[in-house]
Amino acid sequence: MYGKAGRGRASAPTLLARTGPRRTAERRLEGESSARPGGRGEAVTERRPSGEPFESWVDRQIREAVERGEFDDLPGLGKPIPDIDRPYDEMWWVRRKLEREGVSALPPALALRKEAERAMAEAMRARSETEVRRIVADLNDQIRALMLRPIPGPPLTLVPYDADEVVRRWREKREDGRR
Repeated sequence: MYGKAGRGRASAPTLLARTGPRRTAERRLEGESSARPGGRGEAVTERRPSGEPFESWVDRQIREAVERGEFDDLPGLGKPIPDIDRPYDEMWWVRRKLEREGVSALPPALALRKEAERAMAEAMRARSETEVRRIVADLNDQIRALMLRPIPGPPLTLVPYDADEVVRRWREKREDGRR
């Protein structure tokens, strides 16, 4: 069965002779650019020599990279590892990505409540009454926009802030700070 070439197809031994290890060795001896058909000619990584133990080969690769200076300009060099003292969290990378992108996992009502707290703190640190009124107006626009549409999660319990009341509290805080 294997010795006969039937219906125009090569038999299995003939096919192996053209594509197997023997043909690969022949290509190397003939000086072709790659041992694999369609190859690029250069190895992407250095392979571990067959007689060398794996651990010493890895150690040598690392040592040579250090000597070449490939680890000299890594980000965070000389800085403490962030969150090293915190307990392990499997979702650390998701939380860090969300934080970096400014994405909130809170329902809209809770996110707006948190934004309102931040905005009120910012208003109390403002330098002018105009700035306080602008901050309150922006926050009130966000509250009104959320009130006009159905939202998932807990209900919105915020109502627009009275700009005059916020300005009054801002003035009191400023006067207390001067005394």
